Amino acid sequence: MINVNARAVFSPEGSFKLTSIKRRDLQPHDILIEIKYSGICHSDIHAARGEWGPTQYPFVPGHEIAGIVARIGPEVTKYAVGDRVGVGCMVDSCRECDSCRKGEEQYCHNGHTGTYGSVDKYGQFTQGGYSTHIVVTEDFVVRIPDEIGLDVAAPLLCAGITTYSPLRHWGAAPGKKVAIVGLGGLGHMAVKLAHAMGAKVTVLSQTLKKKEDGLQLGADEYYATGDPETFRKLANSFDLIINTVSAAIDLNAYLSLLAVDGTLVNVGAPAEPLPIQVFSLIPQRKSFAGSAIGGIRETQEMLDFCAEHHITPEIEIISASRIDEAWARVLASDVRYRFVIDISTMNNE
Repeated sequence: MINVNARAVFSPEGSFKLTSIKRRDLQPHDILIEIKYSGICHSDIHAARGEWGPTQYPFVPGHEIAGIVARIGPEVTKYAVGDRVGVGCMVDSCRECDSCRKGEEQYCHNGHTGTYGSVDKYGQFTQGGYSTHIVVTEDFVVRIPDEIGLDVAAPLLCAGITTYSPLRHWGAAPGKKVAIVGLGGLGHMAVKLAHAMGAKVTVLSQTLKKKEDGLQLGADEYYATGDPETFRKLANSFDLIINTVSAAIDLNAYLSLLAVDGTLVNVGAPAEPLPIQVFSLIPQRKSFAGSAIGGIRETQEMLDFCAEHHITPEIEIISASRIDEAWARVLASDVRYRFVIDISTMNNE
């Protein structure tokens, strides 16, 4: 086993502490990655606090991982020592079901292995990227293009692919009207990506305080959902709405904004149920859907698309000693727009 340093929580409301965790010895197709940067995702907070189910402690979050290949197993063919690589929200899957064979490992019928909070095929509890190193099979590693810095690459491995995948699947393109609910870590990436795909982009946010940001990021229009007039003015407008908010919203009100055959897709994942009236869907053949991340192939496609179109997230780099502060600011929506941990500071107090 390989001992590496990490930042972990030891209880649902506990603060982060420097600790040591074990990574498995390299198997033939494994890669040891020296982590340079790890993004902070709202999912990290949900999982660490047991809001999506029981959590085993100590718990090391982090599924937006960018780093350098440090060592490789004897049968690795896809990567070499020194390569710039990333790891997203999963580190394995069954490889045999229909979804896996289609390259959609995120929908593995037997459940993919999460980067943290899962038990892998070796019987080990997976720990995430708030650590100095990680061992991952080469098939679940992606290559980071040279045009993208490792610091800004990290959030693309979750925030980027989580928004890219539904935009691609539901056909964001020239002539399509796309609305993004929420301008946070996910939302700001959705705006950039939808704009690059050629869609007309509207941001729907509670207030107008981020309007200038939204327009600079690529939105064509920006409306405050706290104003009831917004829902009257924009009724029946959009082909696609991506809801990035991880909190309860009135889904029926947002469904009213869809055009005939429009789709509202949830990528935000609030812990509580969200009620829907079926007559919000039936009269105009509207759809309500969910979308997870993307498969490994699509994640690489997203990275290459971002490199081609010069798309990177807006980030604030923090030291490992400031993770607790960053989490508090995420919950207060006080970040523009993604925190990224500089892992070189891991051992600093």
